[in-house]
Amino acid sequence: MKIDWRIFMGLFLTSAWLITGFLYISGSVGWSGFISLPVEEMGSFLEGAFAPLAFLWLVIGYFLQQQELIHNTQAMRAQANEIARTAEQATIQSEKLAASETYARQEATLRLAESVRNQLGGISAMLYLSSHGDIGEYPLSVEESDQLFSENSKGDPENFSRKLLQASYIMDSETERAELFYKTEIRARHTNQFIFVFERLLKHVRNSDTNNMLFDSLIGSSQGLLYTRMKEHQANAPERWKDHTKTARSVSF
Repeated sequence: MKIDWRIFMGLFLTSAWLITGFLYISGSVGWSGFISLPVEEMGSFLEGAFAPLAFLWLVIGYFLQQQELIHNTQAMRAQANEIARTAEQATIQSEKLAASETYARQEATLRLAESVRNQLGGISAMLYLSSHGDIGEYPLSVEESDQLFSENSKGDPENFSRKLLQASYIMDSETERAELFYKTEIRARHTNQFIFVFERLLKHVRNSDTNNMLFDSLIGSSQGLLYTRMKEHQANAPERWKDHTKTARSVSF
């Protein structure tokens, strides 16, 4: 441990002062005369002799204490800086974890959305066949049916939604458009099931997609446009078929 230079100076001055005092007593008073002094005079002499030393070490102690306070302050500042850096690192780590969690949630939402889109593709296929198949009023060849299902199985779950939208657009009257979705009980079931599944997907996406990009993408897709068209006709559907407890479920968001 390095000793402060002030202590060396104090020891030097103290030694010099004591030696000077011893020489003074030996040369001027003599030790026999000093010892024979009355107690009061000896006390006054010692008080005067050691007062400068007491003052010297008081000053040295003050500066040493001041230096120690400076060191303590610097150590506390260094500790505070370290705590600040640790807090900053913790904040960065927390932000990284939050970003990772958000990314994982978005990835899960995308996978779920793709799975639900495939489900909606199956529902829209059944709805399309109920109006354009063997039991429907619009003819559909076997070749066209096979082609549509082939496209659907190859990763195009919206092909039947596009066909339904196309069929709806070319119809002459609003009544025909409504009958495309609600003319029969089986169409009502498929339509309401499509609405329920799509609304449930929208609700999940809205809760996890903070910037609404996926939500807007779903609404603007063929399935989203078909959902919008279905909702327009659901309000005017026959009472016995638009009741979700009898056909399919619906969700409110």
